[in-house]
Amino acid sequence: MKIYVRSSLKARISIMLVALVGLLMACQSLAQDAGGTAAAGTPLENIQPADPAVPEGTAEPVASGIPTDPLGIADAMGRPFTAAFIIASVIGVWSVIERLVVLRRRRVIPRGFVDRFLMHLRAGRLDKAEALKVCQQNMSPMADIFIHGLRKWGRPSAEVEQAVTDGGERQVTQLKKGLRVLNGVSTLSPLIGLLGTVVGMIRSFNDIATAGAMGQTQTLANGIALALLTTAVGLIIAIPAMAAYLYLAGRIDSVVMEMDRLGQELVQLISAEALRERAIVATSTPEPAAPVPGPVRTRKPVVEK
Repeated sequence: MKIYVRSSLKARISIMLVALVGLLMACQSLAQDAGGTAAAGTPLENIQPADPAVPEGTAEPVASGIPTDPLGIADAMGRPFTAAFIIASVIGVWSVIERLVVLRRRRVIPRGFVDRFLMHLRAGRLDKAEALKVCQQNMSPMADIFIHGLRKWGRPSAEVEQAVTDGGERQVTQLKKGLRVLNGVSTLSPLIGLLGTVVGMIRSFNDIATAGAMGQTQTLANGIALALLTTAVGLIIAIPAMAAYLYLAGRIDSVVMEMDRLGQELVQLISAEALRERAIVATSTPEPAAPVPGPVRTRKPVVEK
């Protein structure tokens, strides 16, 4: 069964939203860096020496190190990057839960309905109208594929198979609808993290150029923390999203193989060739002959002496 993945409006909106937030966040960070450069753009020659009252080699206590708590990480990354990662996480979790609910096997291929339906078709207990009515009452993805095939009842097997294939393609498109969003999250999250790395390195080099902070690690800590944290958070979001995407894609493939097998079985039951063969078998089977009565034996009467 061929699979044609059609673009959905929901997937496009979600991917465009994540990309737009990433661009806005980059522009805001670069604008903040530009403002800091303008404020601290004093030539190195005009930098005043340190206050002689402060002993040489003594520095004010400054909090250093990369934060590990959620609030500290969000503060170090800044609002734009934090908002982008939160949006990507929410979209990814929502897509996974929604697909897990939709891809339940008993919902896609209700085993009880399928077994009873095919059993009645083999026994010849259903005609076209009754079979269509039964499938319309079930309204599962497998029943919808059966409906496409039943509309070609009594046609050549090629036409029935093509109708089943068309119905299967529509259902596969519906099953794969949310995977594009999940794939977009797993692809864009590392790119947003890479953008944060670039912005953080730009900020660090800007601090070096404007404040002469080559030997002052505290001054470079903000840019380095931004570079490392955005990369780490982007990977933390992307790795589970990619794992969920691969798992759901594998589940869809197994469901599609089962749907294809059942569709082929329907073709072998309602195509013109199958109906003609069953009619020939039914007419050529001789009726069981009635038993021929044998000779009637009579018992001689017993004469008492």
